[in-house]
Amino acid sequence: MESKISEALKLAFQPVAILWSDDLPESALQFKGIGSGCIMSMFAQAAAKGRTAAFSRTTFGCFGAGVGLGFGKQYDNFPFGGVEAFKYFLSTGFQSSGREEMIEGSKRIGSQRMTEHFLNGEGFKKSPELAEKFLEGLPAIEVPSKYVIFKPFKDLEEGEEPVVVVFTVNPDQLSALIFLISYDRSGNENTIAPMGAGCHQIGIFAYKELRSKDPRAVIGLTDLSARDTVRGILGKDVLTLAVPYSLFTRMESNVEGSFLERSLWKGMVANRRHP
Repeated sequence: MESKISEALKLAFQPVAILWSDDLPESALQFKGIGSGCIMSMFAQAAAKGRTAAFSRTTFGCFGAGVGLGFGKQYDNFPFGGVEAFKYFLSTGFQSSGREEMIEGSKRIGSQRMTEHFLNGEGFKKSPELAEKFLEGLPAIEVPSKYVIFKPFKDLEEGEEPVVVVFTVNPDQLSALIFLISYDRSGNENTIAPMGAGCHQIGIFAYKELRSKDPRAVIGLTDLSARDTVRGILGKDVLTLAVPYSLFTRMESNVEGSFLERSLWKGMVANRRHP
């Protein structure tokens, strides 16, 4: 399936369709289990290499990805103490908790880098209490399917309808998409940029918008860990924009006649200043 937006923006990376399905695609990339592995690396493979990836409740990689993909409240299963452990991991670290089971558990991980992350924390929240509030604010859901699938949009088959389409874009392309989203609607807050993991931003935050009469798009890849994971494939100057499918179809229909056919945008695509 071709995308008018992709052509107009001259995207370097394929839009990625996120599907809910009970069928496992043949030759799909999969993690071997749960507990480790960043799904954003799989997303990068879909966007840059044209690969299809699939995830289930037993093959979703890290626990954050289980939440981000829509497999429920997986932080309850976080190593060494569930939510209680994760709120220290996200903030000040196990060392600050004073809890021996957490501290000793982190030393058994086997990776010096990960042991350091667990002991000292990621420092993304100032305190465990604020980390807990962050978790309470996540729109955790249970998807109604066996699998969540990442598939290059161009490879969608007849009858396949994604729930979300995710663009990988540079700043100019992101700017164009934000304007296109508001092209046929009122209001100035039709795109949001919530704090969260890279998988939250293409998954559950976008899923939440599916329930809205006027769904918004979600800017993502602002997660430093995810950016570090994908920069070898996608580079260091991109962000994601996750668009609920109903909004995507509206945007596709609005390419013709919009600013994307005017000289300003065409000049920017051609890397020259507008006269």
